[in-house]
Amino acid sequence: MPGTLPIETGIEALRVRSIDPTLTSDDNANGDYVRKVGAQRWAFTIRWPKLSHQEVRQVMAFINTQRGAFHTFEVVMPVLSDPQGAASGTPLVDGAGQTGNAINTRGWTPSITVLMAGDKVRFNGHSKVYEVTADALSDGTGLAALALYPPLMASPADGEALTVTDVPFTVRASNKDREFNIRANDNTLALDVVEAL
Repeated sequence: MPGTLPIETGIEALRVRSIDPTLTSDDNANGDYVRKVGAQRWAFTIRWPKLSHQEVRQVMAFINTQRGAFHTFEVVMPVLSDPQGAASGTPLVDGAGQTGNAINTRGWTPSITVLMAGDKVRFNGHSKVYEVTADALSDGTGLAALALYPPLMASPADGEALTVTDVPFTVRASNKDREFNIRANDNTLALDVVEAL
């Protein structure tokens, strides 16, 4: 049953990992390496401090209804989901068929730093969250090129809206057996999740 994590407020800490699966093989004949990189995913350990007994049970019940790693849900990560840049205007993809580590956008407030390195962005027709790798400045007409990590997994449509504030990550529990780390004295709860692609 997809949904939104019920207790997003009060998240105290995140352990963030970028998973870049890479397969390598060694060609002993000439010493070359063959590499193939899989799709990048974000993974998190979410930790809440001092939840009430009811809040702990609420989170556990929600995760159990996700059937472990079966369903996906959305969570807005504190600190990561809010931009450091001005992020003002109505940003849209500027042109179809874009691929690679950069994308042209339009609709920003002119002549400002719209996003900064480390800010996150999501295209409304896709669930993948990308990281901006360099500060992005809008020109006098509101155009801005964004450098992204990882490379675009799919080409967004021309005019597709960008989410740059309260960016939601679509995730699933990474423990199939629904293991919860609970400390009874202070009701601290930790949960491991991974981005669902």
